[in-house]
Amino acid sequence: MEKEKGIVVPGDFLGTSEEFTPGKGVYDENGNICSLLTGVVSISDKRVIEVQSKVETPPVLKEGDVVIGKIEDIKDTVAIVSIACLKGKEDREIATARQAVIHISNVKSGYVNELKNELCHFDVVKAKVIDAKNLRLSTEEKSLGVIKAICKRCKGGLKWKGNGNVLECGLCQQREVRKLSEDYGKGIV
Repeated sequence: MEKEKGIVVPGDFLGTSEEFTPGKGVYDENGNICSLLTGVVSISDKRVIEVQSKVETPPVLKEGDVVIGKIEDIKDTVAIVSIACLKGKEDREIATARQAVIHISNVKSGYVNELKNELCHFDVVKAKVIDAKNLRLSTEEKSLGVIKAICKRCKGGLKWKGNGNVLECGLCQQREVRKLSEDYGKGIV
């Protein structure tokens, strides 16, 4: 039967090596057993002392992860994306840099003549990490792309009528084209 003690933080003294056998989440320093983690102490019937982490570490982006971000700037061949969150970990801040890029060649399959015809300032995009070290993203898959956009002319919300990649402003009726996610306007992240 395991016994649990209160919350500890790294470096907290837990006991001596004469009392306990060190387990996971602890270290032995000159006979003193201390916590390696922030978490809960447990002691087994065999006097093995461990600390189970109760704090989730910030996620680190890796290849294949899907992120949500906002287009901050558009250059000739790249869009600068400010990453807001990692899909599935929306409640946690990301541990790495906050800005990534979508190169014109990674926007969609097929030729893209001008990047600003596919992505625009302030668009919210869902994109996949294709290079975690250099923070390069892709929106090529059908499930990836713009999930929310505003009108270039009047800043009203753009609605998708379900035909192709054409969006229409509910205020000024301007029509614009984007590389849309199949989830555009559904509120699905």
